[in-house]
Amino acid sequence: MARAGTAHPGRARALVSPDYFSLDDHCSNAEKVAGSVETRERILDAAEDLFAADGFDGTPTSRIARRAVVAKALLFYYFPHKMDLLSTLFVERLPTHSLSSVTGVAVQGDVAGSLVRLADRIGLTGQHWQVLSAILFREASTHPDIRDYLRSVYSTLMELTEAVLDAASSRKLDRGRRTAAAGTFVAVLFHQANSNRFNGPAPDLGATAEVVSGALRA
Repeated sequence: MARAGTAHPGRARALVSPDYFSLDDHCSNAEKVAGSVETRERILDAAEDLFAADGFDGTPTSRIARRAVVAKALLFYYFPHKMDLLSTLFVERLPTHSLSSVTGVAVQGDVAGSLVRLADRIGLTGQHWQVLSAILFREASTHPDIRDYLRSVYSTLMELTEAVLDAASSRKLDRGRRTAAAGTFVAVLFHQANSNRFNGPAPDLGATAEVVSGALRA
């Protein structure tokens, strides 16, 4: 799928958008839907790149429209408010998981291995996470809605981690110790994501998982 030019290597610049003016009257409904999906994704691609480079407040919607090669009116058709762009990026492109998604991750008696598998399943080192987490942490300090979303991401990760710890432990865990163990592991997950983003030394998740597992057994 062709996308607008971005700061990320490998994305192709879209030279012409069929939606810049209107969809061809002779297009089939399926073609119109496909064009709409492509246009919406291209707008999100442009917003992601520009928000990452210049910040949410420093990026006018007119620049996003130019980068996406669409009319500004079309951008507002898909995203009536500028904040809708940012919230959609987080909801659709940051990893979100329900408790059912950890099925097969937790193996009873293997707490450390279960934590490592959880980290792999969540995928905080993926490209979208690295870019969007930079936006998320930066904008959370000035935009209450984004701060609430950051809290939601943290709460979800804590809930997932605690669920895995319960399922993997061979005995009932003390609630306070379980929460402390989950908080330690989630903090290291965030640290790993940031380390990858800045090409810094990454923490050893396997060793961290062993430490957490050992602390719970003590």
